[in-house]
Amino acid sequence: MSQHPSPRRGRYPVRLRRRPVPWRNQRPTWREARPALIAGALQRARARPSGNWYVLGASADVAATRPLAGTVDGVEAVVWRDAHGRLVGGPGACPHLGAPLADSTVRCGTLVCHWHGLALDGGAFAGWEPLPVHDDGVLVWVRLDAVGRQTPTAAPVVPARPPRATALTSVWRGVGVCEPEDVVANRLDPWHGAWFHPYSFVDLTVVETPDENPDAAEDDDRFVVDVSFRLTGRLVVPVRAEFTAPEPRTVVMRITDGEGTGSVVETHATPLGPDEAGRPRTAVTEAVLATSDRPGFPVARRLAPALRPLMRAAAGRLWRDDLAYAERRRHLRDHGRFPG
Repeated sequence: MSQHPSPRRGRYPVRLRRRPVPWRNQRPTWREARPALIAGALQRARARPSGNWYVLGASADVAATRPLAGTVDGVEAVVWRDAHGRLVGGPGACPHLGAPLADSTVRCGTLVCHWHGLALDGGAFAGWEPLPVHDDGVLVWVRLDAVGRQTPTAAPVVPARPPRATALTSVWRGVGVCEPEDVVANRLDPWHGAWFHPYSFVDLTVVETPDENPDAAEDDDRFVVDVSFRLTGRLVVPVRAEFTAPEPRTVVMRITDGEGTGSVVETHATPLGPDEAGRPRTAVTEAVLATSDRPGFPVARRLAPALRPLMRAAAGRLWRDDLAYAERRRHLRDHGRFPG
């Protein structure tokens, strides 16, 4: 493990790169991005317990008058808020004639089917059984034991986060033709950042990698990266960040030094089931919780309604590329041509 000085937080969060290196002249990283190293980290992530919990979407998308619905590995689920604002949920098909409850409305905490008006209050009714659900304040989760087939847990594995009351949050969602493991493997390859996303990352160096031993302790199972986020031209924000996988379908990037220390970006991969051609589909839900002790950060939080679309657009640009990466990995693997 090599030792590198951590980026020092200066008086100003933005720095001017003195001698920018052209993209074609940056140092190749393919030797360090060893397939066995990435595969080992992926294998250890997949072996961790999830408690059968899956991210369904953003907490903000579950409004008082409308439900949030989704499919997890072909299983329909719907969630909504009862009269007290508590999250409830269950199967996504009406127990009467199978109407999609995603199209229903919520009245005073009761989900009313739009086909014949059958009302569900979140309790068992005519064979419709509620599902365990969880609202962590940013994302909503549903537990599907028949899908996960692991030992169920009372709550999902939610990473440590900055206090929500002092964080600027944003959630982006997209869908790719791939498996959750392809999304996780993409995030466990930090070396591709400056090569594949030069519009966002520059001066990237991986300073610490996890042990390739499959029995490595979870606390040591992380990638540590020094990188600068590109703002525009030569203006950058240098940070040190770590990547960890606390459960099989989640990768967390946490800023550990530099501007925004304590901020996290969570990537959650949820299997949706096959498309019309029989190919697997996976939903990527990326939650950003940004924090800072800069005096001006509370002002940024007050501007959250204007900033969130910009944050989602930035995430979407990155994932446009990374989903292509994940889809390519799935295609090569399905045809027995994936390296390593």
